[in-house]
Amino acid sequence: MSNGFDDLIHQPLRLKIMAALDQLFEKPEARLDFAQLKEITGATDGNLGAHIAALEKAGYVDIEKKFIGKRPNTALRMTEAGAAAYAAHVAILREIIGDRPS
Repeated sequence: MSNGFDDLIHQPLRLKIMAALDQLFEKPEARLDFAQLKEITGATDGNLGAHIAALEKAGYVDIEKKFIGKRPNTALRMTEAGAAAYAAHVAILREIIGDRPS
């Protein structure tokens, strides 16, 4: 972390991933699958996979791989550590732009 930012989350694609996953954080069983994240972010398979791997390595996301029928499925959820890091990052951004949480 530098200048209050979480450099891992600050990268635009990872910020989009974390923002999308944050919407489901309060629902412990809810996950977004790779195809949904690809559509939300507009990323290519390889680029999205690399950024997801970086977030997983940091402990910010949990990845579940399974098969649905004969098709592989990768689904993600934000971890407690990821939620805390994302909330702190968003709070710093709000401070910078002058937007105080209600």
